[in-house]
Amino acid sequence: MEANETLDALGLSCPMPIVKLAKKAKDLKVGEVLLLLSDDIGAKEDVPAWCNRTGNEYMGVEEEGKTMKFYIRKKE
Repeated sequence: MEANETLDALGLSCPMPIVKLAKKAKDLKVGEVLLLLSDDIGAKEDVPAWCNRTGNEYMGVEEEGKTMKFYIRKKE
């Protein structure tokens, strides 16, 4: 998938990947896609839940070893 921005949250544990995601999402324009890199296992549940709560689109995750690549599209 293509992303407009990348946020590296590797090595950060809960809740920091979500804290950084929330801050970064404010800088995105509507329709832009953010790639969030995380190795925190909690992010598998936290990222989709955050998207659902904030109205942003959770586009999916790709796993490469311990690294997870989350794709989030900014909504209104």
